[in-house]
Amino acid sequence: MSDIPHNHRVKRVVVAGGGTAGWVTATALVRHLGALIDVTLVESDEISTVGVGESTVPTFRSFHEFMGINEPRFMAATQATFKLGIEFKNWARIGDRYIHPFGTVGKTVSWMADFHHFWLHARANGYGGELGEYCLEWVAGEANRMSHKVAPGIGYAYHVDATRYARFLRGLAEPAGVKRIEGKIRNVEIDPSTGDIAALVLESEERIEGDLFIDCTGFRSLLLGQALGVEFEDWSQWVTTNSAVAVQSVSAPTSQPYTSAIAHEAGWRWKIPLQHRDGNGLVFCSEFMSDDEARAKLLAEIEGEPTVEPWLLRFKTGMRVKTWHRNCVGLGLANGFIEPLESTSIHLMMAGVTRLIQDFPFMGCHDGLTNHFNEKSRREFECIRDFIILHYHVTERDDSPFWRRCRDMDIPDSLAERLRLWREDARAYQLPYDLFRVDSWTTVLTGQRLWPAGYHAIAESMAPGELRKALDRMRSEVAAKALTMPTHPEFLRSYCPADLL
Repeated sequence: MSDIPHNHRVKRVVVAGGGTAGWVTATALVRHLGALIDVTLVESDEISTVGVGESTVPTFRSFHEFMGINEPRFMAATQATFKLGIEFKNWARIGDRYIHPFGTVGKTVSWMADFHHFWLHARANGYGGELGEYCLEWVAGEANRMSHKVAPGIGYAYHVDATRYARFLRGLAEPAGVKRIEGKIRNVEIDPSTGDIAALVLESEERIEGDLFIDCTGFRSLLLGQALGVEFEDWSQWVTTNSAVAVQSVSAPTSQPYTSAIAHEAGWRWKIPLQHRDGNGLVFCSEFMSDDEARAKLLAEIEGEPTVEPWLLRFKTGMRVKTWHRNCVGLGLANGFIEPLESTSIHLMMAGVTRLIQDFPFMGCHDGLTNHFNEKSRREFECIRDFIILHYHVTERDDSPFWRRCRDMDIPDSLAERLRLWREDARAYQLPYDLFRVDSWTTVLTGQRLWPAGYHAIAESMAPGELRKALDRMRSEVAAKALTMPTHPEFLRSYCPADLL
């Protein structure tokens, strides 16, 4: 517990570290609490940031709406493209392919059961087509089409240039009142009487005092991990990938509106299309693939010519046992990391700062507040962790030691319970702090070839002809809507061209 008394006004907020996490945090705080607090951000141009977080999920859009950010200007500034979902190749079997779309699958047939129960009943009786045919985002993605003008309500996220994104946010934050201080942190000064952080001491000897400190120092976790000693809870027994090689390349001829995640013998490879280049990377488990093998494999498989030298990243999936300890909150990689398969890293930053704004300790930090905050953070992390483990564990691949281990490993009880419910009668659900909805679980579970033994019997109450007619109509409506949309490159050129700035 922090010893800051309840009558001590928390006003001076110090954000340690820049990059996406730092500038997301500073911008959100100043835009929403700027009249009540002072925000200072400390970063060094000499310290590089992890630049692979270029793919996002739809909550990114909600956060931007919350921040009042103009979408076309943001997209032009970051050379962003639209993302309707994630394409998975070779996950359940080599040669398999499916899409995890960001939209609603089908329409409500009955309040008693989700759409997929009716589709499973149709499938069991030899009709109904593919699950993706009932989702506009899936169909539009396959056709390389996009428009939220002719298709309002379409679910989407973005592919962004992370370096440009941090620069874009800085351009919003500093005019709004964020004070940026250039310099490396030499020491984190702890108040001996309270155990709280008192100040950051820079290499220049400058001393930055604060009431609340936000640790955005990346994997180093200088404040939360090193200075305050908050332990890291390692989840590598479930998510064994621990390395990645990344490289940027010349854009491929087509700019697809989805991220590609292509499984290989020791992990998976990503492709992220931007307007001005492609982002590529190869995630792997170092126990089953060497750094040199990963680099060679990545360079052999990307489509465009590399524009930089590949760089290597090391990581562990897991999180600090406390996100908020004393007068320090860890956001971004300083708090935890879940390997990038479902593009959740930036979401966790944004969700964390949103919670902080809601739970801001104006009158001081205390156990009730910090415990409440930490519980919400942990639940969200664990729900995402389980969704990632699902992709690896539910597989029929046995072509390599890596996939055999993933298939045969023990899994968290929370995920085991979900899989039992699905296997028995197709039950899927979303918890209060669960990022991924029922449709996400359903498309991934079926995409990974995990078919349930049964489904809700309400689906059997419809006459076969009635259900067939309803499903045919849904698929026709989705297909017709997709045809009205321009191609993804055409929409980008008209909606957010670079000369918009």
